[in-house]
Amino acid sequence: MTAPPASDTAALDLAVTTLRDRAASWTATSLAERIGLLERMLPRIAARATAMTADAARAKGYAPDAVWAAEDWVTAPWALAQTVRAHLHVLRRLAAGLPPVPAAAVRERDGRAVVDVFPATVTDRLLLNGFTAQVWTVPGTTRDQVLARAAGEYRGRPGEPAVALVLGAGNVPAITPLDVLHKLYAEGQVVVAKMNPVNAYLRPHFEHVFAEFTDRGWVRFVDGGAEEGARLIAHEGVDTLHVTGSERTHDAIVWGTGEAAADRRRDDTPLVTKPFTSELGGVSPCIVTPGPWSAADFRHQAEHIVTSKLNNAGHNCVATQVLVVPRDWDGTERLLAEIRRVLRALPPRPAYYPGAADRLEAVALAHPDAERHDDGRLLLVPDVTDTDDPLLTDEVFAGALGVVRLPGADPAAFLREAVEFTGERLPGTLGATLLVHPRTERAHRAAVDGAVAGLRYGTVGVNCWSAFGFLLGYTPWGAHPGHTRREIGSGIGFVHNAFLLEDVEKTVLRAPFAPAPRGLLTGSPSLSPRPPYFVTSRTGRATMERLTAHAADGRPARLPGILLSALRG
Repeated sequence: MTAPPASDTAALDLAVTTLRDRAASWTATSLAERIGLLERMLPRIAARATAMTADAARAKGYAPDAVWAAEDWVTAPWALAQTVRAHLHVLRRLAAGLPPVPAAAVRERDGRAVVDVFPATVTDRLLLNGFTAQVWTVPGTTRDQVLARAAGEYRGRPGEPAVALVLGAGNVPAITPLDVLHKLYAEGQVVVAKMNPVNAYLRPHFEHVFAEFTDRGWVRFVDGGAEEGARLIAHEGVDTLHVTGSERTHDAIVWGTGEAAADRRRDDTPLVTKPFTSELGGVSPCIVTPGPWSAADFRHQAEHIVTSKLNNAGHNCVATQVLVVPRDWDGTERLLAEIRRVLRALPPRPAYYPGAADRLEAVALAHPDAERHDDGRLLLVPDVTDTDDPLLTDEVFAGALGVVRLPGADPAAFLREAVEFTGERLPGTLGATLLVHPRTERAHRAAVDGAVAGLRYGTVGVNCWSAFGFLLGYTPWGAHPGHTRREIGSGIGFVHNAFLLEDVEKTVLRAPFAPAPRGLLTGSPSLSPRPPYFVTSRTGRATMERLTAHAADGRPARLPGILLSALRG
């Protein structure tokens, strides 16, 4: 049974009371049954995938078969099925008497432990050939500590029965169910998830997917706005909180609003003292390292950058907002010309998220000469110089892209400037993307390694948009550690994290600089064609439908069709 729409406090109280009564039963649920619940969830994801993506497309203002609809398959059913698969991979290892993390995947380097978490299976190597992910632990963590601490929930350190409140995000569909899965499987807590009013239409789909959990009183989805959220936050039956949103959302919850909020924050006397994790976004950069780029490289990386900006109309917490480029590289203008070409070729799309028009207008007022694309729904500012520019100080959460030009006589000097600029001038530590040609990286290995280490972000993508780390399931997702409730930044804590690693500092993603077969010429050989999530992919939606079906049932017979569709993209 699931809770009715929350029109009064009685519905919310009933949801929390039911969860509280059933929390101990989830704690006592065996590993074998937890595995079975996920296995039976996969076909329900597949059954709901088409309806879920169609509803998302219509809510965002385009047809379910539009070119933009590929992103709805990526960020709804595929992300959910992929994450369930990741949890199953790890839990099955535990059930077989194996450690959650293979010992060979963990090593010590530069005073910390580094864990290879992707690819984790043979299928990963086939479908995402050339893509890798490492988890870096905080300095001082040893290999033995990583191996001993992983998956404590299943290795003698289970959590106490507890009720978690997940305040769902209104943008990417998969955020809420993935947070629910994390609370259940990583922290051992039952969950009440309040849908964001922006995408509350997804609730019936999530209730179908989590049917066994709701039937047993382990999960409840409820509707409502700020009033219902405040009721649940303060509810004595709720033990822990997790929110995805903005820094302002967090501060309003913890410190309140008005003049008294500043006093509470100064005195560190919060309104809410329950354990609280969060993912809050920021101003995300894409750093372009100078190098021997070919014309095809400029075209491909322009498509990559535009994808990182326009996926979900820019309503992403790690949408690229600042493009950091070398001031004196002759490739900078060539890259901007290719970005403009991609923008002109794309079909129009609405900016659907509340407040987007006002935030874009604020950028337009600061930059009356900004280049306007898609009837003003995308603003390109090719030379941002003011330190107080809104593109550098505020998350726009819409279609605005600013270009910052930094000095640097060579790649090493430029990367030093870029790391310093992003760390000191841009708010937020959730995700950063670094583009670097393989020949440049080989020639300046120490400089590139130093940049990856120096970028204080929870996910750093090398030739891979950092948002990809949100999708894999194995990779922890959250801000770089070090924030506090008084200075929350991009949040506290990590979710997803199927290997259930502790002491996480960041995830480092890597992808081929160029797609197959051209990657052979650039020194980034792989079998991966242009990714289907690129906004320019001609077959992105069809490929993602096939990938979702495979993630749900694991049938090897689907692989040739997936690869063929991707190659046609």
